[in-house]
Amino acid sequence: MDKVLYVAMTGARENMYAQQAHANNLANATTTGFKSDFEQARAMRVLGEGFESRVYSMSERPGTDMDSGTLMQTGRDLDVAVEGDGWIAIQGPDGNEVYTRNGSLQINAANQLVTGSGLPVIGAGGIPIVIPPAESITIGNDGTITIRPLGENAVEIALVDQIKLVQPENDQLFKGRDGFMHTDNDVPLPQALNAQLRAGYLEASNVNAISELTAMIGLQRQFEMQVKMMKTAEEISTSASEILSLS
Repeated sequence: MDKVLYVAMTGARENMYAQQAHANNLANATTTGFKSDFEQARAMRVLGEGFESRVYSMSERPGTDMDSGTLMQTGRDLDVAVEGDGWIAIQGPDGNEVYTRNGSLQINAANQLVTGSGLPVIGAGGIPIVIPPAESITIGNDGTITIRPLGENAVEIALVDQIKLVQPENDQLFKGRDGFMHTDNDVPLPQALNAQLRAGYLEASNVNAISELTAMIGLQRQFEMQVKMMKTAEEISTSASEILSLS
């Protein structure tokens, strides 16, 4: 009977973990450039001394959905959306190069080009991009940044830098706890010369809210079933104890 109880208990626990994954996806349904996480469960044998007679449930996040979200036109000069499979290189909170699809850019007090969360965008030289004071800023399809310097006439254009864009293979990136995409050992990827941006647009999250809600309802029903199994195991155990006491 303890086998049934153990399977039901671990199943209920992993249902709760799976709910957390779907709840996180749903909470980021409106986050620019967010990529939803996959979730799955499998049976695992309990390893240890003796025979492997115990099995438990284990939920895991096998990867991230890399499908592109819908492009939304904003008309803002510093809003960019990555076309295809490319990623924007930024300097992560720990100083290492990480990658994002959130192209809502701005200029901070130090004239650095940063993301909406204040992380510096990396240029072609591998260092954060600094934008001199300018009348206007234009970001090209290849990530090149040109400005019209302050006090200059309309025909004076200066090339500042180029946003570093990378195009990794499907298995080269994984989502870290900070929500950004990382490489193994945080080794920077080379710049992709064929990656393209679209200025004046932002990429919406690729989360399918209906699918996430449906999955959460299914997990809730599974959780209730696991609890019922635990109650049934308790009732059977109690009945067995009463029979033994009579004998």
